[in-house]
Amino acid sequence: MQFFEAVRLALQTIRVQKLKSFFTLLGVCIGVMFLIAVVSIVEGMNQYVTNDFAGKLFGVNTFTFRRLPDFQPNSTDAQWREWIRRPRIYMPEVQLARAALPPGARSAVVSENFLYASSQYARPRQVDAVATESDYFIMKKFNVTSGRAFAPQEVSAGSRVVVIGVDISSHFFPGLDPVGRELRIHGTPYTVIGVIEKQGTVFGFSLDRLAIVPYTTPLQRFLRPRGDIMELDVQAPSADLVSEGIESVREVVRRQRRLAPGRADNFSLETPAAALEFFASITGRIQTFGTALPAIGLLVGAMVIMNIMLVAVAERTREIGIRKALGARRRDIMAQFLIEAATLSVVGAAIGIALGIAAAKTVAAFSPLPAAVAPWSIGVALLLGAGVGIAAGAYPASRASKLDPIAALRQE
Repeated sequence: MQFFEAVRLALQTIRVQKLKSFFTLLGVCIGVMFLIAVVSIVEGMNQYVTNDFAGKLFGVNTFTFRRLPDFQPNSTDAQWREWIRRPRIYMPEVQLARAALPPGARSAVVSENFLYASSQYARPRQVDAVATESDYFIMKKFNVTSGRAFAPQEVSAGSRVVVIGVDISSHFFPGLDPVGRELRIHGTPYTVIGVIEKQGTVFGFSLDRLAIVPYTTPLQRFLRPRGDIMELDVQAPSADLVSEGIESVREVVRRQRRLAPGRADNFSLETPAAALEFFASITGRIQTFGTALPAIGLLVGAMVIMNIMLVAVAERTREIGIRKALGARRRDIMAQFLIEAATLSVVGAAIGIALGIAAAKTVAAFSPLPAAVAPWSIGVALLLGAGVGIAAGAYPASRASKLDPIAALRQE
């Protein structure tokens, strides 16, 4: 029997026996649907973290000089105790680190926490309060759409000015131009001088609740009552100079702290790669656990296809006998049933792919989880569907090919 003839017969069976075909395809369809949905969500998260998350939160070609590491998902209690004992970072050490940076590098001290803010136009609300320097806006690519960012002179003078995000603007100054108005952060009044363009969200967390002030204002003293610095953010002129900058800072800080050559650093120098590794471990676990359900669905689908094909062999015993009597060889009969089983499975996989893409788009539309359909996953799903059909149809096809033509012709 020709290949396309076998495919045509399988499709005709689906059309004629709709209910039986529905249950035949259901398991494979569900398995592939969840496979596509899970892979799409994981792929979307990976793309989002790599392209948007790291760029928005860390900037391009950046690293941080910190007392404690920012992303350490698998840390132990012993590690945490060691980190807590580390010396704090103060401005003299920051100045040493800055002096070691390659020419053209930018840097900004940063202290950050969630604090309550208020205005005369709205009730108090938590904001993401950041005490920093003027280069912070350039490093983060914060475009100010209304007003301006604060200048280095205002940082030196400790001017009580603030640049806010659009969420803060709409909440604390509804229907008003916030520039020139007063925003109180932790009880201290600041004059709004600018509004940053909309930044969007990261996994459902708004990036537009920022309130950025000079680190020389009272906010810094509240955020870091010991007078230390939370971190120094550094942006190298190019990607090639990031490693050079890290090693230069490491060298001067180790010398300042008199660390012997064999001793580990008692400070942290991190790049966005640490955050990307952290999220890669999360997405890897999601993918691992997320494939369990599709595997169960495909297993159930294979069992259903096998049973249906065994029933088909029993129902078509006389047909098989006639074909054998007319000269069909054993391999022809086996190929016919294998092709039919694979066709059924591939049709189920194709429906599952469509449903999986729809499910991924729905999740992306109604939740903070991004989704991006990976083209390779569609090819894998189709091959998986065909493989399931062939594996499930192997035993029924073998039984059909072994039928005695005389006994088959006598079958009513």
